Amino acid sequence: MDIIIRHSSSMVKAQTLVSVLFASTLLASISTYSFAADEGEKAEKEFEEVIVTGSRTGKALNKIPGAVSIISQAEIEHDVSLTADLTAMLSRTVPGYGISKQQMDRRGETLRGRVALRLLDGVPQGSPLRDGSRDSIFTDMGIISRVEVVNGSSSTEGIGASGGIINYITKTPTKMGLEAQISSQYRSQFKTDSDSWRVAMNIAYKADKYDVLVAGSFAETGISYDGEGKTIGLGASGSDRDSKSNNLFIKIGTNFGEDDSQRIEISHSRFILECQCNYSTEILHPEIWDYHERFKIPIHAIKQQPLGAMASFNDFKQTTLTYTNNDLFGGALQIQIYDADQAMRFEAEIAGSKQDPLFAPVGTLLEQSEIKSKKKGLRSSWNTDALFGNDGLGLQIGADIVEDIAQQRFALTGRSWVPPMKYTSFAPFMQLSLDIDALTFTGGLRREDGNLRVDDFTTTWFRKRKSVNGGDIGYGEWLPNAGAIWRVNNQWSVYASYSKGFTLPNAGFALRKLTCNTAPKVEGCPNDTPTSVNDVYALEAIIILSKEIGFSWSGEDGKFGVSIYESTSDLGDGVKVVDGEFALDRSPQKIQGIEVTGAYDVTDELNLSAIYASITGKKGPSKNDLNREIGVLNINPNKLIVTANWQFSEDGNVILGSQTIFNRDINVGKSGEEHIKGSTLFNLAINYQVGDGTLSLGIDNLLDKTYLLPQSQITFWRNYLLGRGREVSLGYTVKY
Repeated sequence: MDIIIRHSSSMVKAQTLVSVLFASTLLASISTYSFAADEGEKAEKEFEEVIVTGSRTGKALNKIPGAVSIISQAEIEHDVSLTADLTAMLSRTVPGYGISKQQMDRRGETLRGRVALRLLDGVPQGSPLRDGSRDSIFTDMGIISRVEVVNGSSSTEGIGASGGIINYITKTPTKMGLEAQISSQYRSQFKTDSDSWRVAMNIAYKADKYDVLVAGSFAETGISYDGEGKTIGLGASGSDRDSKSNNLFIKIGTNFGEDDSQRIEISHSRFILECQCNYSTEILHPEIWDYHERFKIPIHAIKQQPLGAMASFNDFKQTTLTYTNNDLFGGALQIQIYDADQAMRFEAEIAGSKQDPLFAPVGTLLEQSEIKSKKKGLRSSWNTDALFGNDGLGLQIGADIVEDIAQQRFALTGRSWVPPMKYTSFAPFMQLSLDIDALTFTGGLRREDGNLRVDDFTTTWFRKRKSVNGGDIGYGEWLPNAGAIWRVNNQWSVYASYSKGFTLPNAGFALRKLTCNTAPKVEGCPNDTPTSVNDVYALEAIIILSKEIGFSWSGEDGKFGVSIYESTSDLGDGVKVVDGEFALDRSPQKIQGIEVTGAYDVTDELNLSAIYASITGKKGPSKNDLNREIGVLNINPNKLIVTANWQFSEDGNVILGSQTIFNRDINVGKSGEEHIKGSTLFNLAINYQVGDGTLSLGIDNLLDKTYLLPQSQITFWRNYLLGRGREVSLGYTVKY
């Protein structure tokens, strides 16, 4: 697997490969290996300086049991200069990440065809119990120092990581004394109400024994327009356009003990994004929506406040307390305690599933829903690279304790849609690594031992007001992994891997759509629904088996790598549309993909790089009958990203990029038929040092192309949306 590292000094891509040798007797994990920009000893020196926290404790990149992509602060700043759409950064830099939907709802933006677990300093954002696909917008990127993406199902983090882990690491003061950074940005499509702005300030102070970081930001985002100059509709699950947001982040840390080997750190984050509600989507009636999508008429927004509705929002807050001891019994200990509250309110709509004649005549009730989740937990690990004094023999042990409570209700009428669900788990784990010359072997085991509690509840009027008994559902699974890496020489390395991952289904989908299809074991179907949550077949866990092989080459002026992977699950984690509603698709799945990355230094000032990703998936009524291809809600079309970075002087650079989405036709003549039309978009960013600060100019969709988003090219509720046209950004960042 290729690792892309972007150093802030030059923003030049340097490629790294995770290389592992698969042995059928081992249950594999991945150990990574990195190639820096130059060869020989310099490459080794730069490589060892890359420390990644995705391994639960800070470790050098070649010691991490996972395929990792690192997005540096420089790359984050580059993408922020282009667009407010922050998941577009992941699409442009991570081979296996899906195409941005440009809405608040990120359903379909998968990682290697499966759902990724998003973390802020290791704390999960959102809940797999009721995944609202709105957990990608939870902070301001001005507080993020880097993003670490661990591809593939993970046994390290437990539930929610069927596709991998995306961990956002916050900044920590590094310079002695007081330092302030002020950022401002103006963004526009130069059309009515398309103007956006953002102002942020970070104040950092570092002394011998303690450090403090206080950061705040305020932003307003205007409505968006397509390439034809028409407004783009607001998605049914909400939009980050026509919105306002503010973010507050505080981190305080103190070092103590011999050689400052111990540290206590407390942080608090609060992020709120809410609708300005100057615009609404032009039509609300279901029959008109169906007409739009059947005849492929793009949905637009009109300047009118949503009638009878409350503002949609994302509200995320968390507090963490972390203790580290880097000199405990020859290793490093880390213990983190966290508490997080997350709430999401969706757009109002007239939908059949939300109707109730007790409140309004059927077909006229305007309703919107809210998801609320609360989680607290403890994460702990102890790590050493020299077990019993043996250099090259590593051990990591630890345990996680989690309590996650989630529910969904109707905001306007106060009804319950998804009853409160409480998941608790205790998960110990152990990981071993062994270096023998050019070979590295890794292997480990995690035990996921959890319980899902659901109280008694009554289904909605649309679901016949059925009484359902609550209950407890136990989950227990051993999750082994192992692997090996062979660094053939200074230029080549090869790997292969196998791992087992665990996650829970989107339980809220299953409970709010309780039918016999979700409980085939219940007698009396299809004329009745289950009478107990213990009969709901769709609540069974998702177990993913992953395999991966690959190689990497790194020369004096270029790098090249290939990764091939496969993941299978007897019960899938897919999404489908039934009667205009999202529903679980528990069909067996088999997903395969190939990722290719390359970079070439044309001159000392000009670097070219490319990312290509191809992924396919099949599902079926049984694991031995995978006869239908998985659609765009899970598997994105193939993509090609090409970037040219010209450092024209010590003070400035120009970055020209392109993103190509390829055409795709699947299931022709069968159920689930899809025809996706691709597109090629260009973007341009210019950065130049002016005084004590950096002036940036970004142009997204440089040629103002009119195109359809891939996820919008299938028929389901409020979906037929064009992509955003040209948007120009001008920003200035100064440090004092």
